[in-house]
Amino acid sequence: MEAVTNAVFRGVVEQAGAPDLFYTEFTHAKSITHPKAKFAAQGRLYVPDSEPKFPVIQLWGNDGKDYETASVAVREMGYEAININMGCPAPTVIKNHGGSDMIRHPDDAAAVIAGAKKAGLPVSVKTRLGYSDLDEFREWIPFLLRQDVQTLMVHVRTRKEMSKVPAHYEVIDELIQMRDAIAPDTLIGINGDVENRTEAVQLALDHPGLDGVMIGRGIFHNPFCFETEPKSHTIGELVELLRLQLANFDKFSKRYDNPRFAYLKRFFKIYIKDFAGSNEARTELMDTTSTDDVRRVLDENPHIQAAVQSGELMKS
Repeated sequence: MEAVTNAVFRGVVEQAGAPDLFYTEFTHAKSITHPKAKFAAQGRLYVPDSEPKFPVIQLWGNDGKDYETASVAVREMGYEAININMGCPAPTVIKNHGGSDMIRHPDDAAAVIAGAKKAGLPVSVKTRLGYSDLDEFREWIPFLLRQDVQTLMVHVRTRKEMSKVPAHYEVIDELIQMRDAIAPDTLIGINGDVENRTEAVQLALDHPGLDGVMIGRGIFHNPFCFETEPKSHTIGELVELLRLQLANFDKFSKRYDNPRFAYLKRFFKIYIKDFAGSNEARTELMDTTSTDDVRRVLDENPHIQAAVQSGELMKS
């Protein structure tokens, strides 16, 4: 989740209720050590001392040699595990032969997995069921399992489907059977349409042998989605999380290649919603140009103030 799962937002989720494991925003393997890109890349992968443990670093790209050098570099940065993104459906990534384009190029997929292993760190893969057709998973998933990865995380849709159809939970048991037959030591997890920890736990109970569940877009619906014991939260608590994100942004932004304030605007919909006048308040926030501007709106917008002072509960 580019420009989402960085140090700024991970700190917010940690406060709201952390998952068992964080992943970084994905970064091109070549940029980790390229002279013209490594400063920006290492800024995006910054892990503050206040973070309880290192996230898993997620890389993308199709050159095994890039992964060889990147794996050594990230080990020296303190990272303890590597995840390879073979599932991103974005056209720009596909054009550069990364993400789910790897499904169409298994030789490249094998090469980058081998390259990532050079530093001796655990290597996992995140992928989709196939590129165009659902049935592709019956060849693609066994191929990946034969590469001896520590964890295989499967977004249970094809690249063609994007996120426009319901996730194919009907294939989960078959994925588990493939793992058991081919690579019993590999952990297997799924991703897609899971909104919170409660749903994730239930999915694991419904499918014995499933080792994990990844939540991505669910965080945009509810920043408290990883709570072990879900409870009601107020609009005021949401606003305080936004204030924490602003503080983290001010603290960590110097580590980035540019301030990227515009990227903060994608988060406003997480915090400012489901109360009278929330649409108008978000419109005002979208016109801001700095974190101080955002704080001013939070302090002065009458709709936000009314929701906070009344103790109104969030709906989701």
